[in-house]
Amino acid sequence: MEGRSVCSVGCKRPAGGDVEGLRAGGKRSRPGRRERKEKSSRLSAALLGEDCEISQEQLYELLQYAALGKSHNASQPSWCHIYHQSRLAGVVVIVLHETSQLHFYKFYLQFRHLRKVFQHRFTLPPPSANFLASLCGEGASLNPQGTAQDLISTGVDCVHKSSGLQCDPIIWKYGKEKRGLTSYTLSSEELQKNDYPMRDSPGCKGYMYTECDLQRTDSSPLFGLDCEMCLTARGNEVTRVSLVDAEGQCLLNELVKPESVIVNYCTRYSGITRKMLLPVKTRLPDIQTRLKKILPGDAVLVGHSLNADLRALQMIHPSVIDTSLLFARNEGRRFKLKFLAKAVLGKEIQCEQRLGHDPAEDARAALELAQFFIEKGPVKVAELNLEMLLAAERQTEVSPNKSVVQQRCGVQKQLNGPPYPSKPRFLACLQGMGQKPLLLGGRELDSSGLCQSDLSTSNKQVLQRALEHIPLSTFSIIQFSLDPEYIASGFCEKVRNKLTDMLTIYAGPFEEDFCLKSVKKEFGRCGPIQSLTVVTETYQPYVCIRYDVLEAAQLAVETLNGAEVAGSCIKVQRPVTAATLDCDVLIKELEVDIENEGMIYVAGIKKSLTEADLQEEFSPLKDLETLFLPRDLQSGKHMTCCFLKFQKSQSAVDALEAISGWAMKGSTLRSRRALAPGHLWRWIWQMNHSSEKQGGNSLSEKMAPLSDSEQDVKKKVKKLDQHIKKLYRSLQNNTLCVVLFPGMNSIHGSQSGLGLMQIKDDRGSSAC
Repeated sequence: MEGRSVCSVGCKRPAGGDVEGLRAGGKRSRPGRRERKEKSSRLSAALLGEDCEISQEQLYELLQYAALGKSHNASQPSWCHIYHQSRLAGVVVIVLHETSQLHFYKFYLQFRHLRKVFQHRFTLPPPSANFLASLCGEGASLNPQGTAQDLISTGVDCVHKSSGLQCDPIIWKYGKEKRGLTSYTLSSEELQKNDYPMRDSPGCKGYMYTECDLQRTDSSPLFGLDCEMCLTARGNEVTRVSLVDAEGQCLLNELVKPESVIVNYCTRYSGITRKMLLPVKTRLPDIQTRLKKILPGDAVLVGHSLNADLRALQMIHPSVIDTSLLFARNEGRRFKLKFLAKAVLGKEIQCEQRLGHDPAEDARAALELAQFFIEKGPVKVAELNLEMLLAAERQTEVSPNKSVVQQRCGVQKQLNGPPYPSKPRFLACLQGMGQKPLLLGGRELDSSGLCQSDLSTSNKQVLQRALEHIPLSTFSIIQFSLDPEYIASGFCEKVRNKLTDMLTIYAGPFEEDFCLKSVKKEFGRCGPIQSLTVVTETYQPYVCIRYDVLEAAQLAVETLNGAEVAGSCIKVQRPVTAATLDCDVLIKELEVDIENEGMIYVAGIKKSLTEADLQEEFSPLKDLETLFLPRDLQSGKHMTCCFLKFQKSQSAVDALEAISGWAMKGSTLRSRRALAPGHLWRWIWQMNHSSEKQGGNSLSEKMAPLSDSEQDVKKKVKKLDQHIKKLYRSLQNNTLCVVLFPGMNSIHGSQSGLGLMQIKDDRGSSAC
């Protein structure tokens, strides 16, 4: 599912797809400084929503171009743009060993220099076995055009296999042994966590039960199911249903006329038109009866995010295989059905040339994916390395000008070669030019012979050597580290719990007979609500509300504290715990974060509004550069909020004043300065929902003071930030500096990494 929709407003785009007008931080060249800007290098990137996750191949692409430039046949990176690369004084990559995105936000206040200077941030997927080598093209890459079946048929082991499968989420979830289909059906707990309709579940009253209650075995029949929906006055309603059997034969492929008036046929996705439905007499109860009659007592339904289809059908079925969960990923992410069909089965579905999706085709694809998984087993599926295939596919999409010969090169060559087989590794090119790259503080590239290596024992020693040698090298990798023993199982939980407390507010007291619906409506105007519960342990009832976005919780505290809601004058506050004692400080620092410059948050957006609608509504705002609309990462539906990015900070301030109380399609808007755009928004959503699924409670219930070792780590982090500050200040102007938190794979789980980048320019930057 998409994490966030992004649409640019009034942006000029140069040929080749590079974003000319979109400059992170909302800055533009000032009058009178044009000549100076033309003489310096500049970095531009639009890192929002899905585009904020950058693969290791894309990172390699950036470093290769920055180090070599067009004169050595290196091409501009597809995901950002370096202007005047030839004027770069050098490239410095700072790697913080054994750290992840968790560390940056756990110690956000301590990383003062990093968050104030580095204007561009992006998420990195969990690292490969040899992260440093992959940065320099020493690791292997998969063929974007090869399918998983191609890889299996060649008998070629992927790099993923050679580096060990123990960290793969599929292996973590299912182990290495082949199992029967019953091992992959969702348990009752998984059905509940993933919002499947169940007996006695909220909102499922009146749903039809399939009565398929016979015991499932590994020989039970599989059926693929998929539905297409249109938007009606009641929400999404089913308008087409397809059911296929284990042989792929279509047993049901029916159009359905909804009971409510259709307000949007969603033809682009559903393929449904008004003309198609005009003669249709079939209604939902007819389809329910037919499905109930077709399915045998031990039937197992297969689908991709099948919960949405069953809810649209208003049916309950006890045994399902959900391919969006079967092909497991880290941090709650899911592969799209279209990608899995191409990567695993070698099939093209949901073609853009065809109007809308074919539910029979989608049902058949999901069924074949489940059959593939069951037949081959978890190890074979993990060996496909779908994450790298996805990264390669994205690379192909954004760089369509590669030669046909390069695209069709053999699997063996692609697996054993660098990301760009037709081009030499850029470190070797640099060495051939007499510019020997520099590596300090690491061991991973020693065997390549391309880098010097200084196995220093402390960050201070690494810094001292870096200050001496970086001026002599055009490309440097400097590795600092924290104590690995600090990475404990409770680390992630502490960050998640603190985040939960920041997203949670308590409102009250209310009268005993207060209207909960009116409370939900009022607080929902501040942003999307994840959960709302009544607290009855108090003398008078309170309401605990957890939001999906940080801005919504802060907006509720700022606008509803002391207001009259549901007939009561209430107090609104966050839980008072050890985790929230520095909440006000953290919020203020997030507001002035360089990433949030020119960015505002707007709540009260109706779910029926599209990006185009919002573009039109907000078009009068001056200097509006980009509009992006968050989507629920599970359902794919738009949320009730959006973010606006302006070219100038003052324009964002003016927009806040203009939007306050703005009525849009019958809804009153509320706004404030942004706190969590780009990668941070997505990360917060994942952490928040991960907390819910694991049944995690707020630290208000259990939060021990920081131990001596944790206090020590805080000091080390602050010292590390000072080292990076000193190193950054020593760099020449026009030096590209990239700071990487590589992410982690450990027995405690897999964590995404974080990248920060900036071209140093003391004349116009805020280098502190």
